[in-house]
Amino acid sequence: MRDALPYPMPASERISFVYFEHKSIDRDGSALVAFDKSSIGKIEVPIGRTLILMLGPGCRISHAGVALCALEGATLLWVGEFGVRLYAAANPRGNSERLLQQASMRLDETKRLVAAKRLFFEMFQERAPDRRSIEQIRGLEGARVKTIYADLANSHQVRWTGRSQNMGDPLNASISAATSALYGLCEAVILALGYSPAIGFVHDGDPRSFVFDLADTIKFETVVPLAFGIFAESPSDIERRVRVACRDLFFRESIAEKLVLTLERLFCANGID
Repeated sequence: MRDALPYPMPASERISFVYFEHKSIDRDGSALVAFDKSSIGKIEVPIGRTLILMLGPGCRISHAGVALCALEGATLLWVGEFGVRLYAAANPRGNSERLLQQASMRLDETKRLVAAKRLFFEMFQERAPDRRSIEQIRGLEGARVKTIYADLANSHQVRWTGRSQNMGDPLNASISAATSALYGLCEAVILALGYSPAIGFVHDGDPRSFVFDLADTIKFETVVPLAFGIFAESPSDIERRVRVACRDLFFRESIAEKLVLTLERLFCANGID
């Protein structure tokens, strides 16, 4: 049995995500295996080629299994169904290169502005106006978001009084449930790739600032329209229905992989400037 970390396979050559629920996971020699009561045989996980192992509801993993994940450089995440919640993360031997790159971009005001403009482009598919500060870009985003909310309300023929955290308002509760599900998946992706959820470029001052940055690039074409549509059907049992719908959307549309590509474009030297 190896007791020292080898040179792990580069992240670019690994399988992005492996997700399990209702499985028992253990080490079998140098392999990681997953099984449940109804399975015939065992599922062997190519852990040396896995970037992140997501453990959903009903999963158990042995001490030996965790040790093997650490040995092979795979990140473990304990999540809700298909990543709609993130409860805990473990990557004791993660590579610091990406974290250092993120921190370097955040501390350099010129690079931070470039990153903010890249995020603006990802969000609206057009370049941010020249000679704008971070605060001005944030203001432009806010104005456009208000218009998007109003347009969605009009298209679904529902009453809209503005975004709030009032959970007594079923429509706002629907949007909050949808964005919360997306935040869980975004944080999982950020941690899986070795970045920090706290180091944002547009958002700042929150432990999930970068989570909000990343989520904004996709939420108005995915979970927010979904939330409006579900509310328009019926306001009853809204949070559960939205959570289940987001789970299905994330799986059907491979949202995690899309977020990985967004991060690659964001930190690419040839990105939007």
